[in-house]
Amino acid sequence: MTDYVQFEERATANGKAIGIARLNSEKSLNALSLAMIDQLAPKLTAWEQNPHIALVVLEGAGDKAFCAGGDVVALYHAMKESGDGGEAVAPFFLKEYRLDYQIHCLNKPVLVWGHGIIMGGGLGLMSGASHRVVTETARIAMPEITIGLYPDVGGSFFLSRMPGKAGLFLGLTGANINAADALYVGLADHFIAADDKERLFDALCHVNWGDTLRLNHEKLSHALKTLEQPARVKLPRGQIKGHQDRIDALCDGDDLAVIAERIAALKTDDSWLVKAQSTFSHGSPLSAAVLFEQLKRGKTMGLGEVFRMEAGLSYRCGEFGEFQEGVRALLVDKDKKPQWRYRHVSEVDPTVVNHFFESPWGLQHPLDDI
Repeated sequence: MTDYVQFEERATANGKAIGIARLNSEKSLNALSLAMIDQLAPKLTAWEQNPHIALVVLEGAGDKAFCAGGDVVALYHAMKESGDGGEAVAPFFLKEYRLDYQIHCLNKPVLVWGHGIIMGGGLGLMSGASHRVVTETARIAMPEITIGLYPDVGGSFFLSRMPGKAGLFLGLTGANINAADALYVGLADHFIAADDKERLFDALCHVNWGDTLRLNHEKLSHALKTLEQPARVKLPRGQIKGHQDRIDALCDGDDLAVIAERIAALKTDDSWLVKAQSTFSHGSPLSAAVLFEQLKRGKTMGLGEVFRMEAGLSYRCGEFGEFQEGVRALLVDKDKKPQWRYRHVSEVDPTVVNHFFESPWGLQHPLDDI
């Protein structure tokens, strides 16, 4: 069987072991596939139930990426071949969100080594970990607006809880952020230099792990902090904190059309803001409208509610066709000329947005058990 995920159990000094799961598709920047999910989910369950395993580590193969997102090209082909785009994408998204939720709830410490590109589905894996480490190479984004999707994988939860309007801005613009930003907005817990990875793993193998969950969490935190302090000199300069007032001013209010006009009218020579402005101007207006409503609702939802809502939204994205067109233009034909259904957020039909938030499964949701 192909090792879409490589698994290792590394022995520690006191007889416990560390379960290491490595996303193993370096060529695709470790894009999360259905095959990966099908291998990772049962192994996490087995490790959770195994008293010999003290903690779990998730990492990506190679130096370029932890995980660059979901395998949306595979979803494009599934939608194209199917007469029902919603039914075509549902199996992947339902399994992906169930995996994300599993990581959030795992009864063991979970460390994610967040290096290189961490986007979309990769952020879904990372956000649920108990100990989220980023390095100076981390490049993080939720760029779904560029493919006619929306920031899923729990984005309704973590974007809506960021400082000020940072979550809305990142969702609308797909702006790239770095390790400092991730710490500031709550997407990461620790910063460790990329070169210290093996030192960290060696240190973890010499921790006196026990059987008490709380103490194991504390021991992992202590090991990370020991390496974190010397690494701070390599922490890059963040973008969001310095731009927070401007972001809040741009995204203030309850009228998305007004926010869109503010972003479009922005006059600046700041390269980060210019790129964010350009991405928003070329993104799907329908995705922006869905995101705007999604974050309003997600702010008061629990995790299970969030993943059930997002499962329905993803189904509707496949059903409506905007997602298929966005992937075609950006990643398949690569003409970068998507034919969006609406030209501007002011033209998006509110009844269509409302339809996106109506569950396709009625009262029997497939994620009712989470």
